[in-house]
Amino acid sequence: MELHEFISQTLVQISKGIEDANTNLSESQGIVNPRNIIINHSSNADIYAHLSMDNDERRRVVEKIDFDVAVTVTKGTETKGGIGIAVGTIGIGSQGKSDAENVLQNRIKFTIPMAFPNGDEN
Repeated sequence: MELHEFISQTLVQISKGIEDANTNLSESQGIVNPRNIIINHSSNADIYAHLSMDNDERRRVVEKIDFDVAVTVTKGTETKGGIGIAVGTIGIGSQGKSDAENVLQNRIKFTIPMAFPNGDEN
């Protein structure tokens, strides 16, 4: 896979994940990647942002969800040789195996903001 294909597919999968999450949260107050957020620019802030909502006196908190995903691609050749006898679930025999393997690992780090549901005030 070429680098541009990897980047494209990664961004498509992240976007689809956000859309799927919001669809699954449609009956909840949770919002993934919400619009109209006010980012807290304070260097020692525990809260990433708040939702800008006109009709809600409570300010909804927006948290950052950090992802660090390892994507591994394995390409290899494998040769097997041997003699074996299988009876039911019992296997008897000898087998030799050799393989050459190339492993490519990429790390994807990204952050998605999310407004979690507010707790019940009662």
